[in-house]
Amino acid sequence: MILGIDVGGTHTDAVLIDHFAVLKKAKVLTDERNLVTSLLSVTKALVDESTVHQLERVVLSTTISTNAIVQNKVDRVGMLLVSGPGLPPALYDVRQDTCFMSGYINHRGMEIVGIDRIEAARMRDRFRSEGILHVGIVGKFSTRNPRQEIELREIVRDKFRHVSLGHRMSGHLNFPRRIATTYLNEAIWDLYHRFVKEVLHFVHARGINVPIYILKADGGTFDISQSVDFPVQTILSGPAASIMGILTTTGCNSDAIALDIGGTTTDIAVFADGVPLFEPFGVTIEGHKTLIRGLRTRSIGVGGDSVVRLREGRLSVGPERDGPAAAFGGPFPTPTDAMIVLGMTGIGDPDKAAAAIIPLADALQCPIGEAARAIFRETCLQIAGHVRDFVEEINNQPVYTIHEMLDGKRLNPRRLYVVGGPAGLLAPELGGLLDCEAHVPVHAEVANAIGAALARTTAEMTLLADTEQRTLTICEEGLQTAIPPGFTMEEVVRIGSEKLRKKVLKMGAAEEDLEIEVVEAQEFNMVRECYTTGKNIRVKVQIKPGCIADLKRGDALCR
Repeated sequence: MILGIDVGGTHTDAVLIDHFAVLKKAKVLTDERNLVTSLLSVTKALVDESTVHQLERVVLSTTISTNAIVQNKVDRVGMLLVSGPGLPPALYDVRQDTCFMSGYINHRGMEIVGIDRIEAARMRDRFRSEGILHVGIVGKFSTRNPRQEIELREIVRDKFRHVSLGHRMSGHLNFPRRIATTYLNEAIWDLYHRFVKEVLHFVHARGINVPIYILKADGGTFDISQSVDFPVQTILSGPAASIMGILTTTGCNSDAIALDIGGTTTDIAVFADGVPLFEPFGVTIEGHKTLIRGLRTRSIGVGGDSVVRLREGRLSVGPERDGPAAAFGGPFPTPTDAMIVLGMTGIGDPDKAAAAIIPLADALQCPIGEAARAIFRETCLQIAGHVRDFVEEINNQPVYTIHEMLDGKRLNPRRLYVVGGPAGLLAPELGGLLDCEAHVPVHAEVANAIGAALARTTAEMTLLADTEQRTLTICEEGLQTAIPPGFTMEEVVRIGSEKLRKKVLKMGAAEEDLEIEVVEAQEFNMVRECYTTGKNIRVKVQIKPGCIADLKRGDALCR
């Protein structure tokens, strides 16, 4: 049995799955001040004393990291950057708590200028005097040689709650993106660390003694205890869960649009020939361009509980959410209230819903039913408009899926999949607006929890071989070993595949889920004075994102 839980901003959903069939499902309001209460409440309906010992694993997805960044509820981070020569510091998008340090590792991984330990100690003391408890350390070419990042960490680590190193975030060289990724990792570390402690407390309270996983932005999972050092990997975990949920509950094999409509936001995703689109160089969140590989999604501030107002005589839906719908005691009218007034759903208190919409109807000088219909229509129009913009943006760029780049591909989606609480109510209207055949998958209201439950463990690894220096560097692990001068591309791929296999098995992956693929393989000759002196070999291997073994998309859960 697998327990899947999605901790959303509005609701916490859970499913209990056995042999790829949903046995039970539950939904409760999320208590952001006490997540353990929500977790205990939602699982109480699913797991009892007779089934708790049959669990094989628990998988969670969460919006906690994303929401903290979007709402700017993050900690101050002191950034120590070792940039060396090149672009001046003024051209980097950095914050006030950033110091550019002496030292330089060149593009070959050779140390040209050493770290100034007195300068490093001075910056350490300055950060502490200003109350900063978190530090990020990034060197421009640390993926080629992490020595200086490690040295700086040893100087400062005892004075701070946690330190993040750039070379551990990604094997890509992009210095500005690695700065942003390291900063975000440290900015949300405390918040995420508390979340993990609450989850583990919940597991203990329920007597659960199985592996616990968390969903990443790429739609894969990793062990929740290991995730503490890399909370930035869990940004956009919620949207990734909805995509994986649609993969496991439909037989999609064409271009399609996927919508997850929640209480606060709507997440938009697009499929090319039935495969989710991917951000191969890193997702962007609140202007931060990161190196976190993730599924390509867009979140908009339109949901069932979005505040409805009149702005300059016109209806406006969202992006604010101020509590639940008026029908459930909230202070403002919402699309949910409009659907209740229209008789589309029997939830909540219809009198409270009507009372909230009456002032809007009076201002629009129309009957209350007409005002409710206008709110419903405006909600769908806003969502459809964002979908069209997203598809157009994608069609103006190279199209990447989780498997490959589709050269010259132009998306023309004619199918629409809608999940989330109000999916069945909104899908027909949205399908008409987008000229798509609308589908509401089975278990649509808990699709995120299903997607999290059935996602496989993923990871990537970048290797750099320099046969002239006779070194092999495994970037994300910060490891460097000696190699012979005749080292080949095939040997790098072999070592990378072996190391990645061991890494993901340690992360909790099942042997049958290890679908390893080479996503980058480059080789360059190095020439000095007209003679070839060696080769520079770069290889990136990954576990392909997807569903756990034995589950063919749509076959197990679409019935």
